[in-house]
Amino acid sequence: MIIDALENAEKYYPLNPRFAEAFLYLRTPAARILASNREEIDGENLFVIASRGMGKQKPEVKLEVHRIYIDIHYIIQGVDVMGWKAACNCREVLSPHNSEKDAALFNDEPLIWCAVPSGAFAMFFPEDAHAPMVSDGEVHKLIVKVAV
Repeated sequence: MIIDALENAEKYYPLNPRFAEAFLYLRTPAARILASNREEIDGENLFVIASRGMGKQKPEVKLEVHRIYIDIHYIIQGVDVMGWKAACNCREVLSPHNSEKDAALFNDEPLIWCAVPSGAFAMFFPEDAHAPMVSDGEVHKLIVKVAV
């Protein structure tokens, strides 16, 4: 897991060949007003999902793990408190990995909680179980899905 401000994104470009294009997209003003819930940048290799909704309380969220994609959660408005735990330490399987949805869900408690404010991003790799959307208010964010 990585949490940082968008202006520091270049530091992470060497980690994946698609990161430069992903962060370039997040810097465009049009990114904040997606016309639909999903926009493809490079087909299934790189796409963005818009998310806007009221946050939940910690007991309501479940840890999720992805195998095919790295998630970059960029917060446009609000604060998203996200839980984290190493995926290899998750034991309470709620839903095994579904390759169509690229997600497995776990009932485990996150090890840590991190508040990600507007203008910042959290990046989750397949090794990271994460529980997003914990907030007392509305959260507006973009989730960039980057193929591993």
